[in-house]
Order: sequence, then C-alpha cells, then structure tokens
Amino acid sequence: MPLPTAEKVRSLASWAGSARRLAEMLGVDPAQVSRWGRGERPGPLNAERVEVLELVASELSRLYEPEAARRWLVGTNPHLGDRRPLDVVRSGRPEELLAALRAERAGSPA
Repeated sequence: MPLPTAEKVRSLASWAGSARRLAEMLGVDPAQVSRWGRGERPGPLNAERVEVLELVASELSRLYEPEAARRWLVGTNPHLGDRRPLDVVRSGRPEELLAALRAERAGSPA
C-alpha cells in the first residue's frame, strides 16, 4: 500500500537533513513542505516531484551514504548531459533519472 504524501514528505525531510533543505531540493517555499508534512495535499506538479525525489532518494540510499547521495543530487551528472539530477527532478522526467541511476549502479562512464 502506498504511503501517504505527508509521511513521504516527513521521511524526505529527514533524509534531506531538514524541511528547509527539502524545500530547496523541490524548488518550493519551506512553508509548503511544512503544510504537506501536516497532511495538506500538494498540487499535481509538486506531488509528482515528491514522488520522483522519493524514488531517487531510495535508489541513492542503496548506493551511497546520505551526504554523498545529497551531493549526487546537486552535482552535474554526465549521464544527464551534465545537468543536475535535482533539476531533472523538478522537470518531472523520472525516466532520465532512473537511467542515470542504472548507469551509476553499473559503474558505466557517460
């Protein structure tokens, strides 16, 4: 059974280091993250961003320690055409992120 969005947001905020950091990752105001964590539903675009970031965070947690995973998100990535994974999260293209993560797991150069 899928987790409620509020639970996902609280878990992601913990993984990110704070609700403020999660807000920065998602490109939203910190007050929005607080409201979502209390049960308010995000709009469709932000709900998708939460879902994508949750998936990416889960995959990254299998590969790296939390700080290294967060650095992976904000650094440029050759598997994404030297874009930052966070920018791809915000654009709502999870298939590109999943391909980059598969390449990362395989250790293949770009």
